[in-house]
Amino acid sequence: MLGGVKMKKTNLVQALLHLFLAGALIIVVLPMIYMISTSLKPNGALYQYPPRFFPALEEITLENYAYILGQGKFYMNFLNSIFVAACSVLAAAFIAAALGYVIARFTFPGRNFLFSFIVLTMIIPGLTLIIPQYQLAVRLGAINSLLGLIPFYTAWTIPYSTFMIKGFVENIPKELDEATYMDGGSVLTVFVKIIIPLAKPGIASVSIFNFLTAWEEFPWANTVINDNLKRTIPIAISGFFGQHQFTQWGYVFALSVFSLLPILFVFIFCQKFFVAGLTTGSVKG
Repeated sequence: MLGGVKMKKTNLVQALLHLFLAGALIIVVLPMIYMISTSLKPNGALYQYPPRFFPALEEITLENYAYILGQGKFYMNFLNSIFVAACSVLAAAFIAAALGYVIARFTFPGRNFLFSFIVLTMIIPGLTLIIPQYQLAVRLGAINSLLGLIPFYTAWTIPYSTFMIKGFVENIPKELDEATYMDGGSVLTVFVKIIIPLAKPGIASVSIFNFLTAWEEFPWANTVINDNLKRTIPIAISGFFGQHQFTQWGYVFALSVFSLLPILFVFIFCQKFFVAGLTTGSVKG
């Protein structure tokens, strides 16, 4: 009797869980399907009444994609985003890995304060820093330059990356460090040949998130970049809003589809590291 009740409760929980997951999947996937379907409609079709989720077969067109591919500035915007995101990810990965290694492996005055400070910076809203960051960028001469994006994106992602990578380093046996020291290796040798290879899943995991942060960031890039040829993809997409007295949603969604391609490539390429990072990268207290 009790076993039957427990089984019913288990089945009910599983059914509710599946229902929740199905709803979450719809919420995530439906906007992407709508984005792709709208990108295949003529620009004015979005304002037709009654509205249609999918375009009629005779309405399907690639003119929005043709327009995007025919504009040279969008190639530059695309390359700018790749350059900024790649440089930011590499810089953040190296600095965060070094910080995580030092904090996890060495005892020194101010160690706990340093780690606490790094963690506390994660809760500061990014928009509250725009004004002081802008003043700093002016003094550095980084306005209207891609160099006005890379250092700031790197700084934004270092705290979270350090926090995560420190957990991976703590899971690496210290005996490997000691064996390297006994063989005449230095701290740098341990970092390069032991820590980085074994913490690769963690570094790859945070790098995916850091790439997304740099790739899709809009407010700061829109603040410091004015030159059309130096703009990143999010700013280029925003340029279609309000043009010609209405938003050109076909162009917006076509360029948005193109902007998803590097994200898919990065995730597919780093998927095995990402999964390994989620399963083995538990953070110690």
